Amino acid sequence: MTDLSDATLDEIRAALAPLIARNAAFDGWSVKAVDAAAAQAGVDSDVARLAVSGGAVDMIDAWFASIDRAMLAALPAEQLAAMKIRDKIAALVEARLDALAPDREALRRALAILAMPQNVARALKLGWRSADLMWRLAGDTATDYNHYSKRAILGGVYGATVTIFLDDESEGFADTRAFLARRIEGIMRFEKTKAKLIGQAQYRPSLSRFIGRLRYPVV
Repeated sequence: MTDLSDATLDEIRAALAPLIARNAAFDGWSVKAVDAAAAQAGVDSDVARLAVSGGAVDMIDAWFASIDRAMLAALPAEQLAAMKIRDKIAALVEARLDALAPDREALRRALAILAMPQNVARALKLGWRSADLMWRLAGDTATDYNHYSKRAILGGVYGATVTIFLDDESEGFADTRAFLARRIEGIMRFEKTKAKLIGQAQYRPSLSRFIGRLRYPVV
C-alpha cells in the first residue's frame, strides 16, 4: 500500500476509492465502508471521511474515476493504435468490465443510488464522462454534432451492457461480451449509414444556394 501520510485529500480519495468499493459490497456506500477502507490503508478515519465528504455519490464518483485509470493502464496508447475503431471500443468497454468484475455487488448498489431522482443529473454526468473518455482513447476527434451523438449512443450501449454484466454467470462473462459485440456492430452500421446520408445530402439541391446564385452569379 502506498504511503499516504503526506498525501493530499485528492490523492487519499483516489487511493481509498477501490477499497471503499470493496467494502461497499457488504456495508453499502456508507461511512462504515469509508472507515473500513481507511483502516486498511492506514489513513485516519476523519481524514478519509473528509476526502469523500460528498457522501455516497462522491464515493461512487471516485470509484468510477479509479475504473477509468484501470482501463487506461490495461490498454496503453500503443496497443490501441494497432486496433480498428470497433475493436478499440470493444476492448475499452471490456477493460472497464474486467476492472468492475471483482465488485459487482458494489456496482449494483452504486447504480441503485445513482438511479434515485436526486442523483440522476450526476449519474448522467458520470456516464458521459466514461463515454467521452472511451471515444477519445479510441481516437475520435469530432467536434460537431457527431461528438455528442457518438457519446450518447456509446453511453446507452455501455449502460445496457452493464445490466447484462451484473447477472452474467457465464464463464468469462461470455454472454456479456457477445451482447457487447452485437451492440458495437450496431453502432458501426449506424455510423456508416449516417456518413453515407450526410454525404448524399451535400449534393442535394439547395434553395438558398440557388437564390444566392441568382443574386450573385458565378463568373
